[in-house]
Amino acid sequence: MSLKLLRLRTAGQCHFLPPLLLLHLVPALLLLPPSRPALAAAATVVTHLPGFDGPLPFNLETGYVGVEEEAGAELFYYFVESERSPGTDPLLLWLTGGPRCSVIMGLAFEIGPLKFVLAPYSGGLPELVYNPYSWTKMANILLLDSPVGSGFSFARDPKGYDVGDYSSSSQVQTFLNKWFTDHPQYLSNPFYIGGDSYAGKVIPLIGQGISEGNYYSLEGVALYSIAHLCAFLNVL
Repeated sequence: MSLKLLRLRTAGQCHFLPPLLLLHLVPALLLLPPSRPALAAAATVVTHLPGFDGPLPFNLETGYVGVEEEAGAELFYYFVESERSPGTDPLLLWLTGGPRCSVIMGLAFEIGPLKFVLAPYSGGLPELVYNPYSWTKMANILLLDSPVGSGFSFARDPKGYDVGDYSSSSQVQTFLNKWFTDHPQYLSNPFYIGGDSYAGKVIPLIGQGISEGNYYSLEGVALYSIAHLCAFLNVL
């Protein structure tokens, strides 16, 4: 994986994490065995992160799920268990905008249990602290780097990066089918899809695909974008 700047989005724009932070986060968040078969699910429980003092006060899992065999496309996710009642609290799939901005934006700047200590960047390692207003206080949150090319999601064949709204929404459905197969304990939890900005374009497509299947049920959606909410309502 090339050491490119990690894109983040705020107010409709993408911003970048310094390469030093990315170098520290990659081994902590990925920790993947180098010889695992293509498209095999790989998950890691993360208990410590660089810049955070002590063990994480919440349960964090990260991993990859293969979504397209020919190009070897795999989507990276962060899963944070509810801090209240993981077995019964809602499960929220969260996507971010761009397209192709990292969903670490949601984890550390929007709804997740982490936040950066705001300070002018001096070339060192930014400090992470716990966010007491995280949505994980009452929900399980599954944050997904989608489409391919977002954050840590990748394809072994460059053709795998050529995806649009429809194909990426289909890949998200494939991801969900496989993720629920590996995490069947959450099938009975109320399930929602949420996202911000450009994610509002693909969330209706994902919801439609889920409604046409019978593997799991979708309770509702949450869109953090007035323009895309209006577009979604026009589709209904």
